[in-house]
Amino acid sequence: MEGFGRLFGLAKPYLVVVFVQFGYAGMTILAKSALDKGMSPHVFVVYRHAVATLVIAPFAFIFDRKARTKMTFSIFWKIVLLGLLEPVIDQNLYFTGMKLTTATFTAAMCNILPAFSFLMAWACRLEKVNILKRGSQAKMIGTIVTVGGAMIMTFIRGPMLNLPWTRANQHSASSAGSANHQSPLKGSLMIATGCICWSAFITLQAITLKEYPVELSLTALICLVGTIGGSGVALIMERGNLGAWVLHLDSQLLAVVYSGVICTGVTYYIQGVVMQTKGPVFVTAFSPLSMILVAIMSSFILAEIMFLGRILGAVAIISGLYLVLWGKSKDQTSVDSECDKITPCEQQMTRNGEEFVVVDVAKEDTN
Repeated sequence: MEGFGRLFGLAKPYLVVVFVQFGYAGMTILAKSALDKGMSPHVFVVYRHAVATLVIAPFAFIFDRKARTKMTFSIFWKIVLLGLLEPVIDQNLYFTGMKLTTATFTAAMCNILPAFSFLMAWACRLEKVNILKRGSQAKMIGTIVTVGGAMIMTFIRGPMLNLPWTRANQHSASSAGSANHQSPLKGSLMIATGCICWSAFITLQAITLKEYPVELSLTALICLVGTIGGSGVALIMERGNLGAWVLHLDSQLLAVVYSGVICTGVTYYIQGVVMQTKGPVFVTAFSPLSMILVAIMSSFILAEIMFLGRILGAVAIISGLYLVLWGKSKDQTSVDSECDKITPCEQQMTRNGEEFVVVDVAKEDTN
């Protein structure tokens, strides 16, 4: 039982980030359906963060009441910047780009996220890189392979795959695809710019948590800032269009509630917890899984035609993901071994006569 508990403890970070990617995949499908029905992407962003704020704030007030640290000027401006980077800038660009393209295309473009996160974390010294070590080499090669796979999916279509469940809807799906591709180049630029902001958000979140280590409170404050900032953007973009603020009781409401609770409130919190032990690159390295799930679900639910190029790109992305994770594990093993050589990380055994005495040794910061 003890061995199972230890194994589960080691696997927990992997399980929760996989859960996050399943959540993102579901959000992409629901959001695309709501946007295709005419919902404004800017209004969607506002409602999403308003829901997240209302859900997370009570938990933050109750559970972080004693753990909450003093709010300083530095922390305040970091929170404001976090609220602008991802909830406002990234998501407005992301959902606008999605409206101009398809769900699968959007998910594929987001696979540049691990590369940007790796570079930003490296620049901020949150990720260690030693090009002479195999772990760091694997992370660098894996990042390149992942981005290459995303580019294959984006720019190389290849022959159409006549899957049994899309054959009957081939004509209607092709028509829908043509209608959705109003401006694929503009959409891809918006999504790519949004991913840069997303990477900056994740890196800054990891930095902020060192000064303000209360994940629930930080999540609630980011969502609140996102709601206020997003409202300003939506009022400007939808000025004179009061109908854009009407929320229909269909997939639009489901997309708002699901995205707000699962993909904003819960995800921001989970990211914060995992990043404190695994770092920002680990969190973003799993983003290609969302793309795979979206490609499968969009084929069934949204009748999107699959192409061979997307399949080949998916294989490359999974290979790159494996290399990054393998490199992370090698780097962690190297750090642990180094710690054992220099000084015990947790405890050491010393002999006192014929008895063993446990002597506690302060764990050094290996970062």
